[in-house]
Amino acid sequence: MFSVLRDLGWFFRREKRRYSIGLILLIVVGVLELLPPRLLGNAIDEIVRGSITTGSLLKYIGAITVMMLIIYWITYVWMHKLFGGSNLVERLLRSRFMNHLMTMTPSFFEKNRTGDLMARATNDIRAVATTVGFGMLTLVDSTVYLSVVLLAMGFLVSWKLTLAAVLPLPLIAIAMIFYGKAIHDRYSLAQDAFGDMNDQVLESVSGIRVIRAYVQERLDEKRFADITEDVYRKNMAVARVDAFFEPTIRFCVGLSYIIALTYGIYLVFRNQITLGDLVSFNMYLGMIVWPMFAIGELINIMQRGGASLERIDETTNTRPDVADVASPVAVAQPTRIDFKDVTFRYPTSTIDNLSGVSFSLSQGQTLGVVGRTGSGKSTLLKQLLHEYPTGKGDIRIADVPIESIALDKLHSWMGYVPQEQILFSKSVRENIQFGYDKASDERIMQAITAAAFQNDLGTLSDGLDTLVGERGVSLSGGQKQRVSISRAFIANPEILILDDALSAVDARTEARIIDNIREERAGKTTLISTHRLSAVEHADLILVLDNGHIIERGTHQELLEMNGWYREQFDRQQVENNLSGE
Repeated sequence: MFSVLRDLGWFFRREKRRYSIGLILLIVVGVLELLPPRLLGNAIDEIVRGSITTGSLLKYIGAITVMMLIIYWITYVWMHKLFGGSNLVERLLRSRFMNHLMTMTPSFFEKNRTGDLMARATNDIRAVATTVGFGMLTLVDSTVYLSVVLLAMGFLVSWKLTLAAVLPLPLIAIAMIFYGKAIHDRYSLAQDAFGDMNDQVLESVSGIRVIRAYVQERLDEKRFADITEDVYRKNMAVARVDAFFEPTIRFCVGLSYIIALTYGIYLVFRNQITLGDLVSFNMYLGMIVWPMFAIGELINIMQRGGASLERIDETTNTRPDVADVASPVAVAQPTRIDFKDVTFRYPTSTIDNLSGVSFSLSQGQTLGVVGRTGSGKSTLLKQLLHEYPTGKGDIRIADVPIESIALDKLHSWMGYVPQEQILFSKSVRENIQFGYDKASDERIMQAITAAAFQNDLGTLSDGLDTLVGERGVSLSGGQKQRVSISRAFIANPEILILDDALSAVDARTEARIIDNIREERAGKTTLISTHRLSAVEHADLILVLDNGHIIERGTHQELLEMNGWYREQFDRQQVENNLSGE
């Protein structure tokens, strides 16, 4: 049950000063709270004996008042320390969790759903934070504070009465063990269901246009109702066990009160304790009600925190498929790119997605990659991003194996525009500046002009400051592509990768962008995959892929003379362009 505290030992060691102060003051408050009931019992005994005076009464009132003020101030300090630690660990865990996600490769996100990751980053981290805040309070109160109160009851009043009153306590311990295991198992299932619900919401919101286009609103509502019903049932299963905690403790506390009152009156009549002792004892008995409840809360919190920490650790303990090299080789510039007999297969694939691919590209040259859908164009380009473990063969940059280059250094050379454009829910300006956050307006406009987007600014409500909405929902497909290209241009990368990034623009706009690429990127390397052959006519080398194999290679003119797939596709596209008037 307490394994969650052991696993969070790194945090308690880091914040040992905070927790030492907080826990010591919490214990001090527990001891100080024992004094007012004892003072009240003494006052009652003086009243019964008739020896009470105005002076002594004022002395009792003053002592209790001062004690309450001291307790108030110390309570403020320990609460600030303990619950401040709760907020701190939440921030640390969330930052660590997010930083870990940033190191993960695509295969990780293929196996883990976004909704479940969100549930772990929110609900699960909050449950762990509760463990190091309220959980530490219940731990101290259910052990140290309970022990202090029991000792006070025994030494200051009567050991006989104390032993009789605590007879029901073992029942609480037995019940808590049973309830704790049930809470752990059911809470894990409930959190998994919450992750499923998150994922469903994300899918429905991002796919709302498709849902409406196919008139699937009612079906999606039913699907969501089913999944929320599942979340409800699993959370109710937790609540049913949770609901047993308080009645069980109240029942045991009630038994303690009955025993204490019955046996206490007997001891008063036998003159073994005074009436003031009995009043003090009952006040102490009232004080152990919370520690008894704290036992239940402690079991509940620790089990929830343990289950949540297991889910968080499951994610953060996952190692990336591509780890950074321990001793990277220093490479100043990517002067050359070499693929030597490269064969690659995705982790989820049963066949080779690239087979025996070889080519060389010098700095400043342009590579075109064409082929039918699914031929391996994107797979080839992604090899330079080193997102997956390299397969067979050798990929070298500046004659250094790609595995020996630091990932940050490798990615700093790259400007990548994928097939599916990812825009953030910010303004056009901020999306473009993502490539270079210190870019001036002049540089932004240069990048926009290079991407042939300048004419579209006038159609946007606030120009560069227009919010593009989530995933760029307020922009057309062609506009999103050109904003993404502007973002890559503004970074001025050594290697620009355009992965079918011109598919949503017309032929004239494409021609302008290609001309700008040739002019703006003189001396820098560019790789372009495309279905429209006009985008790679200028390339120094064009590769034609089919099922991961290179079936043709050469310049545009050389490929036309081969009269193969490239020539056939080029002639077809020329006819289509003539018919469409482009």
